[in-house]
Amino acid sequence: MAERKPIESWLTDMDGVLMHEGIPVPGADAFIKRLKESGRPFLVLTNNSMYTPRDLHARLARIGLEVPTENIWTSALATAQFLDDQRPGGTAYVIGEAGLTTALHDIGYVLSDSDPDYVVLGETRTYSFEALTRAIRLINDGARFIATNPDETGPSTEGALPATGSVAALITKATGRKPYFVGKPNPLMMRAGLNAIGAHSETSAMIGDRMDTDVRAGMEAGLETFLVLTGLTTPDEIDRYPYRPTTVVDSIADLVERV
Repeated sequence: MAERKPIESWLTDMDGVLMHEGIPVPGADAFIKRLKESGRPFLVLTNNSMYTPRDLHARLARIGLEVPTENIWTSALATAQFLDDQRPGGTAYVIGEAGLTTALHDIGYVLSDSDPDYVVLGETRTYSFEALTRAIRLINDGARFIATNPDETGPSTEGALPATGSVAALITKATGRKPYFVGKPNPLMMRAGLNAIGAHSETSAMIGDRMDTDVRAGMEAGLETFLVLTGLTTPDEIDRYPYRPTTVVDSIADLVERV
């Protein structure tokens, strides 16, 4: 393997890396502080499309992690940018929360349930039968099907919750149409994030806790990859995948001195 260039920019997942079930992972505050002091470009990424960067900034600040809004990149933002590139000024029927609807409004999209260009599915805690039925009928009538991320479940203190990927599968079963997923592991989300901070893949790294989304997305986008063991992936699961992260560490605390 060719020797990589020194890391100049950092991308990191949020849940499982910086925090776990609403509690900061030890070392996360030191890592963010070190990034800000170094002046290196960085992004905190999340496949969750429910919240705006301002919302996430406030949620992180409440647990002692001060991440500026401009350093937060969500699947909702990546989806909005993708749609703006594909069909500027288009229309969309959206199932999701403020993070997604705000991102689409900001790029000039009109939200409509009448002959939209796209049906856009995102994360929400209130999926309704009526909304899903409407989405299915619009897709059957020709709307293109986009989903913010393929995660099948999400975490909660009570256990797993159905997430965008699971609901997308329901719509696919009813329509025969598979969505285009914009979020991780699609390297499109990583490349768009890198462009947002003026970074380059050959000098950037991705930190994540999931092999199937974080590590795969980083690898396919050409980044150096770090897998932390504070989230969903356990050491014995790593060898089940046909690819490996560049480096495995116990937690983000082990990377503070790398910045």
